[in-house]
Amino acid sequence: MTPTSRRVLQAVLYEVIAIAVVGPALSFFFARSQASTFGLAVVLSTIALAWNYVFNWFFERWESRQAVRGRSPARRLAHGLGFEGGLTVILIPVMSSWLEIPWTAALVANLGLLAFFFVYAMAFTWTFDRIFGLPASATGTGPNAQR
Repeated sequence: MTPTSRRVLQAVLYEVIAIAVVGPALSFFFARSQASTFGLAVVLSTIALAWNYVFNWFFERWESRQAVRGRSPARRLAHGLGFEGGLTVILIPVMSSWLEIPWTAALVANLGLLAFFFVYAMAFTWTFDRIFGLPASATGTGPNAQR
């Protein structure tokens, strides 16, 4: 599998499974129809994908101007906090409006989603790698492998 096809497959499977889980969970917790919360899950997923692209573009531009190269634990923490913090700010009004709930309830729901996605991302990636194998970048066989 090429690196590009692997990334596309991984992203699509990740989002499809996430939507299939998040939609019914939102329906259960907020007593809304599954059709409505499925639609919300699709919107949240689309926003997350778009934010991922935009945030990483800005982060990588900033990162390219730094004197110190590499991704230290502090830089990785800044990346994660920036991404998740920005996503939370974007998603709270969407969830609040869609579910017709106060912003505080949308914040709590978003924190629940963050906790879910933290665990889900690790489990999904581990399972994906077990089924499809590790990418070349992790096995040292890719074009950028250390020799």
